[in-house]
Amino acid sequence: MKQLVVWCFTLLCLSACDSESTLVDGGQLSEDVLAAATSITESDYLEKISIIAHDSMGGRDTPSEGLNKTASWIASEFERMGLSPGGDDGSFMQYYPIETLRPARGLSSAEMGGKGLVFGEEIVVVNGVGQADIQGDVVVVAGLGDLTESVASSIDGKIVLAVSMAEGYRTHRRAVSDLRRAGALTVLVSVEKNDQVWNTGAEVLAARNTMRIGSGGSSSNVAFEIRDAVVEEILSGYGMDLYSMRNTRGVEAIETGGMQAALSPRSDMVKQESAPNVVGILEGSDPDLRGEYIAYSAHMDHVGIGRPNLDLDSIYNGADDDASGTIGIVEIAEAFASMEVKPKRSSIFLLVSGEEKGLWGSAFFADNPPVPVDQIVANLNADMIGRNWSDTVVVIGKEHSDLGSTLNQVGDVHPELGLAPIDDIWPEERFYFRSDHYNFARKGIPVLFFFSGVHEDYHQPSDEVELIDTEKATRISKMIFYLGNEVANNPMRPEWNPDSYQEIVVEGGGR
Repeated sequence: MKQLVVWCFTLLCLSACDSESTLVDGGQLSEDVLAAATSITESDYLEKISIIAHDSMGGRDTPSEGLNKTASWIASEFERMGLSPGGDDGSFMQYYPIETLRPARGLSSAEMGGKGLVFGEEIVVVNGVGQADIQGDVVVVAGLGDLTESVASSIDGKIVLAVSMAEGYRTHRRAVSDLRRAGALTVLVSVEKNDQVWNTGAEVLAARNTMRIGSGGSSSNVAFEIRDAVVEEILSGYGMDLYSMRNTRGVEAIETGGMQAALSPRSDMVKQESAPNVVGILEGSDPDLRGEYIAYSAHMDHVGIGRPNLDLDSIYNGADDDASGTIGIVEIAEAFASMEVKPKRSSIFLLVSGEEKGLWGSAFFADNPPVPVDQIVANLNADMIGRNWSDTVVVIGKEHSDLGSTLNQVGDVHPELGLAPIDDIWPEERFYFRSDHYNFARKGIPVLFFFSGVHEDYHQPSDEVELIDTEKATRISKMIFYLGNEVANNPMRPEWNPDSYQEIVVEGGGR
């Protein structure tokens, strides 16, 4: 037993020495690491963010010429740094397909409870596009609130008719998402509206072009809204009263006694396009660990050109959202590339597009990575790091893996950064599921999301470079650099909290 203890202790010591930890090294950082970190400067950051958050980029919508210009500029920076291309055909660009579709009312059909429904008049698609053929038993979900296990088990594999939806798009969208995640085949929403409101909304939806990522195939996330009077008629035929159901306390699943539905929406193709991600790779220095990767990400897109504000500015430059994170990742890439001895693990520097459309670019990357996805050991994501409190950065996801404790150690060892990496203070906003790190998390990759919160200029033309706290943004970038260097040199991979892994990865909780 004593020999075993001595042998294990020796191995632990060797592992600790081999890791070349930057957290505890006699209180000193190597000159190489320190020089790399200090190369992230406020002046460089300001120069770069002023390029991509300029009017000439046209708000970087997905897809757009301004987005393409931004991607080309980032690719040229990666080439200058000496990064290896991680995109298509030996380039830095990874393109994904985008389709624009329009509902084809004449080709669509629907039936519920034995009654045929007319698309555009009695039923409309409110989420998802393309084509789908959905058939199954109908269960009514009444009331508002979180789904219980009993309700969730009752709707698994069923078509859900949701009759007590609160007003407001976000509540509507979350409720549909919760029902789909619980196993519903699809959701038909019934919201109390007068005929004028219904007719106006249905007309708009029936004629609306909708974009989606992908090429052909059926829609897997389609949801519908159905006219109130139609729902009342169908339910009454099964001995149920719509309006009493709307007064249900809590959430209740109500069996319909054999009601079935068949839904077959169709769409016409309007246009096919593509949009880029930019992918640069820095090979690690350790022969045994260079086949594993840390992915650093931010989204380079914004929302383009819209309505002018009071100053007649119609270009949404998105300086904070997310030119701030984009330039942070570019600066971090340059810092690592400048090191004489590279970190042991390799690095992927990923600037995605389509985040504002629904995390498109990161979803495509996660499904089509240039390296085996199980060899990506961590994702550090930066989104909106240039505003609000000068001494604080919200780091979402700390509780879900040991990346959180490693980050806390980095913060302790680097008091010169003047940053407190605090936990998510807005859990009700569900930010964990609203930026690109989530597409890594769903693949089982531990993640952290660096975020400084929203503000009055969020998704407004007033989100301009002049309002960015470049000094704070460079400190956050240095914190991500130090954390990434630690993870890259640690012989152990980051590990999930088991409960979080079960909820987020296995059960797909959140969206």
